[in-house]
Amino acid sequence: MAYLQGVYRTLAGIAMLMALFSVSPPGLADDARISVTDADGQPLANAVVEVYFPHDASADTGVEQIAQRDAAFHPEVLAIPVMSQVAFPNEDITRHHVYSFSPAKTFNLNLYLQETPPPVRFDKPGVVVLGCNIHDHMQAFVVVSEAPFHTLTDSTGQVTLPTLPPGEHRVRVWHQRLDDSQQRWWEGHITPADHLTVPLELNATPQPRPQPSPLQQRFNEAA
Repeated sequence: MAYLQGVYRTLAGIAMLMALFSVSPPGLADDARISVTDADGQPLANAVVEVYFPHDASADTGVEQIAQRDAAFHPEVLAIPVMSQVAFPNEDITRHHVYSFSPAKTFNLNLYLQETPPPVRFDKPGVVVLGCNIHDHMQAFVVVSEAPFHTLTDSTGQVTLPTLPPGEHRVRVWHQRLDDSQQRWWEGHITPADHLTVPLELNATPQPRPQPSPLQQRFNEAA
């Protein structure tokens, strides 16, 4: 009998521990999550998600990179806080001329090869569209954000948010294929326990596929 009583006490203790671990601490909820899809429900990677809420800390700024490799920008989309800098190293064997005419940042990095120009500082929020004066098909985007939280969706189109303060918070979502102006955002709201799905109607004209150079065409034909 004493043995059975000991077993019961042990089982009761285990049950109490499981109950304690199954309860979230007061004031905390499951992390909010945002899923971004197209109108057909297919996940969209590289969508920029901004969440606005009261905060005291200033955003960390630093120097990021967008490299030019194989006549393309890497990464194609970069999200940074206001006042960050971006360097544009050229890893190709041909020269590039990086530029932007966007209102949030206008600049020109004239023809260069391996001598990477000084980083460019992005001091205004907005979407900055990058191009190359030598290779018309090259395009990339720097999204300069003043939101306390901003990031890109992963390959499954999802973003897990940090623990948010109580209440409703403004959300903005951007994707390069929303429209041809590339300046339009989806706007909505989220609460700390929401799992929000954002379907985007993609109206931008698809980018033309880059045409191979005459040298590349001859190489392909020979192969």
